[in-house]
Amino acid sequence: MGTRAEPSGLALTAQDAALIRGMIDRGDRHHDIAAFFGVNQGRIAEIKDGSRFPGVPAATTKDLPPKGPYLVPKVAWQENRLR
Repeated sequence: MGTRAEPSGLALTAQDAALIRGMIDRGDRHHDIAAFFGVNQGRIAEIKDGSRFPGVPAATTKDLPPKGPYLVPKVAWQENRLR
């Protein structure tokens, strides 16, 4: 058998989950959301179905990044937002 890839070290936070829920509610595609956060689409599905971060409400529309597809990851969006 082959070897597994090294873990990315990326972990979603409750704040990320709120953004993800808001993006799902807005109608963003799961693979666009996953690319934005640098995670597998399965993590997006887990947040959608409530198996991860079950009590976190969706972020408001004004707090969401522009609708994808995304050419820059979340980190770059946050840095530009703070300027």
